[in-house]
Amino acid sequence: MNDNLCFLNGEFLPLSQAKVSVLDRGFIFGDGIYEVAPVYGRRLFRFDEHMARLQRGLDKIRIGNPATRDEWLQRCRTLVAALADRTGAEDQVVYIQVTRGVAPRDHVMPEGITPTVFMMTNPLKGVGAELRHHGVACITARDFRWERGDIKSTSLLGNVLARQMSADHGAAETIMFRDGWLTEAASSNVWIVHEGALLGPPKSEHVLEGIRVELLRELCEEVGIAYNLRPIAEADVLAADEVLLSSATKEVLAVTKIDGEGVGHGALRGKPGPVYARLYEAYQQAKRTMSI
Repeated sequence: MNDNLCFLNGEFLPLSQAKVSVLDRGFIFGDGIYEVAPVYGRRLFRFDEHMARLQRGLDKIRIGNPATRDEWLQRCRTLVAALADRTGAEDQVVYIQVTRGVAPRDHVMPEGITPTVFMMTNPLKGVGAELRHHGVACITARDFRWERGDIKSTSLLGNVLARQMSADHGAAETIMFRDGWLTEAASSNVWIVHEGALLGPPKSEHVLEGIRVELLRELCEEVGIAYNLRPIAEADVLAADEVLLSSATKEVLAVTKIDGEGVGHGALRGKPGPVYARLYEAYQQAKRTMSI
């Protein structure tokens, strides 16, 4: 891994040689934005949507975008090709991080400093066939993170603690609720299926607008599944016909157990459901048509 090519402040170099000042505000304050984009067969999936979210995040914390769309694309392609040529990994995940830059420690945002730009790529560790077949277990918790979940900030301690809770229980994710209403999981968006319709929480400052939110809307339209974003109570999640996770690395994934209890009803209780199956197949087709 240390020999993988990365990009840091205008230079491509081995990861082991990449160094950042201890006064970088990303190190001191977590003052930065990151983005994660999947790659299939050396092609970036939903690249423009990832770039649009990166821009939204930079705008929200007042950092100027240090590169154009084409510059980002060329850097990504250089890193993807280097890793694929060296390791044979055709499917990857590209990580992009932009922090405010290096400055004396002060909470006030300094003006006139140069953002720190870091990029790397790693092989994509997809969900194995066994988990696809059986689904995954999750636990639930109060959403104790900060209020601005809509910002894809490098300040991720709350998410780290939430994800560790599920890891401690041998579960795949922690599904979180704020005042009794579904927000998201530690590193995934969360969906439920009710009477054949796919439902997710509405856009808000408490929920990251995952790239798959719009993608799943498009896929639902393609395959004839009703789709709606609305407030979802904790009781609705626990009583759902199906529960799904979505993220860059999970794609779309069935949750079959929550807090030790099977998800769903009747013969399908504790098993991946039909809506998941249709969306997963549609997602695989999207990977072939929505990558550049």
